[in-house]
Amino acid sequence: MSEQKSDIGLIGLAVMGENLALNIESRGYRVSVYNRTTEKVDQFIAGRGKGKNFVGCHSIEELVASLARPRKVMMMVKAGPPVDALIEQLLPHMEPGDVLIDGGNEHYTNTERRTEYVESKGLLYVGCGVSGGEEGALKGPSLMPGGSPDAWPIIKPIFQAIAAKVGPNGDIPCCEWVGPRGAGHYVKMVHNGIEYGDMQLICEAYHLLKEAGGLNNEELYDVFDMWNRGELESYLIEITRDIFSVKDDQPDGDGYLVDKILDVAGAKGTGKWMSQLALDLGVPSTLVTMAVYARALSAAKAARVRASKVLPTPSSDHNPPFAAATQALVDERERFIESVRRALYASKICSYAQGFVQLQAASQEHDWGLNYGNCALLWRGGCIIRAQFLDRIKEAFDAQPDLENLLLFPYFTQIIAKNQEAWRAVVMAAKQLGIPTPAFSAAIDYYDSYRRERLPANLLQAQRDYFGAHTYQRIDREGTFHTEWIKLRRPPRD
Repeated sequence: MSEQKSDIGLIGLAVMGENLALNIESRGYRVSVYNRTTEKVDQFIAGRGKGKNFVGCHSIEELVASLARPRKVMMMVKAGPPVDALIEQLLPHMEPGDVLIDGGNEHYTNTERRTEYVESKGLLYVGCGVSGGEEGALKGPSLMPGGSPDAWPIIKPIFQAIAAKVGPNGDIPCCEWVGPRGAGHYVKMVHNGIEYGDMQLICEAYHLLKEAGGLNNEELYDVFDMWNRGELESYLIEITRDIFSVKDDQPDGDGYLVDKILDVAGAKGTGKWMSQLALDLGVPSTLVTMAVYARALSAAKAARVRASKVLPTPSSDHNPPFAAATQALVDERERFIESVRRALYASKICSYAQGFVQLQAASQEHDWGLNYGNCALLWRGGCIIRAQFLDRIKEAFDAQPDLENLLLFPYFTQIIAKNQEAWRAVVMAAKQLGIPTPAFSAAIDYYDSYRRERLPANLLQAQRDYFGAHTYQRIDREGTFHTEWIKLRRPPRD
C-alpha cells in the first residue's frame, strides 16, 4: 500500500462505479477502489485503470486505511439491503467526521433513515442522485447530493469537478447541494419520473407521425433532427433521431432496427415511486402516472395481440365532420408534423410543471427548503432529461422563488397559448384515429382542469355526503354541512 493517501474511496466496480472512478481520477484525484469480488479490482487496475492514480484494495479495512481524513467513501452498489449491510461493514473502521456517500438509485425514505443513523454514530451521510448513464458517469454526470449539510464542504470540490458543466463559458457545474436527509434522492426520483413522461410523450409523437402521417424512418430522422435544432432541443430528442438511422446489424437482418424491437417496455421502479408519492402528497402528477401505466400496458403483449383480433377500430361514419377535420389535418403533412411538435412541447411543459409542483409539496412536507431554480440547473447538463428549456425554468424560479406553477410564469403561459390550438387538434385526431396518446391526453386534461375556476367536484362532494355523510362546504356561507338527501330528494317516477 502506498503511503500517499487517496482523496476518496469508491466501492462497487460495475460500469457506473468504474466510470465514476475514472472520471474522478481524470480530474487530478487519487482514488482507492474496492469491490466485493476482489478479482474485479485486479482486473480494473490491470485494465482501464492501468497507469493511473488508483489504489486497488482487497478489503473494506484496507480501503478505509488508504484514505486521507476526513475520509470520503462513495458506495455504488445495489439499492436496498446491500447498502445497509455495507454501511455496517464500514462503520467500525471509520471515525467521526468521515463521510459515507450513496450514489445509487435509492428510495428517499431509506436515505432519510440512514442519514439519521449514520449521524448518530458521529459520521456524515450523503444520498446523491447520479444521472447521465454510463457516458455521463465517465464524462460528467448531473449530481444531486443531499444529506448531512456538514458533508457538503468536504465533498464539494470533487463533486463539482466531475459534474457536467453548462453556461455561456461551460463552467457552471450541474451539481449543487440539494437539501437535508433524503432530498437529493427525492429530486433524482422526480428527475426519473419526468424522464418517464418525456419518453412516453416522444413515443406518442413517433406513433402519430408513423401511423397517421405515414413517415418512414428516414423522414422521422429528418423531423427529429429539425426538432432538435429548436425549442425541443434535448438529449432524448437527439438520441431518438439517431435511433431512426440505425440499420439491423444481424447477419441475416435487413431494414431498420427500431422496427424489429419488441414493443414491451421495461421499468426499474422510480417512475412508480414518484406516482405513488404524488398520491400520498395529494398532488396530480398525472403524466408520470400515465407513462407508468403505458409501460404496464405494453408489457401485456399477449393480451393485446388477442384483443387486436376482437376489438373494433374507430369508424369515421359515426362523426363525419370530425373525421373530415382529422383527415384534413393529416393530409397536410407539414402542418401535421408542426402540430405534433407543438403538442409535444406544450405537453412537455405540463409534465415539468407537475414535477416541480410535487417537489414543492415534498419540500414543504419534509422541511427540505429546496431551491427549485437550482434543481432545474442540476438537470441542464449531464442527465437524461437535459434540455434547452430548463434554462427558462431556472429563470422562472430565480425571478419568482415562490412561483406556484410553471404554467403561471409569463414565458410558459405564452407558449401554451401559442401552441394550444395545434395541441388540441392533435389529441382530437388521435382519438378519431384510435391512436393511443395517454400522456398527451393527460397533459391537456391537467391544463384544462388547472385553468378552470370551477370543477364538477361539487357533485362529487354531494355524492360522498349522500352515501357516507362525509359533509361538504358551501360557496355562499362558512361552515361544514351535511344534508339528509333522501328526505329532501324528489321521489323517483313510477
